[in-house]
Amino acid sequence: MPDGRIPEPGGWNRLALEVENLSEMVEGMKQANIHFRNDIITGPGGKQILAEDPSGNPIELFEAA
Repeated sequence: MPDGRIPEPGGWNRLALEVENLSEMVEGMKQANIHFRNDIITGPGGKQILAEDPSGNPIELFEAA
């Protein structure tokens, strides 16, 4: 992650939610002060980003290509 965190065994399990317009959703969530661990990453399968719930658990938002 940009802040230097690296995956550790058992510590990066997450819930993944598929969304239709990731950029729009992220913009709205940022306005609501939701914390993100990284910026949107684009790969061959689509785009993704990791948000954190109030307890700091990762939630992946995914938009298929």
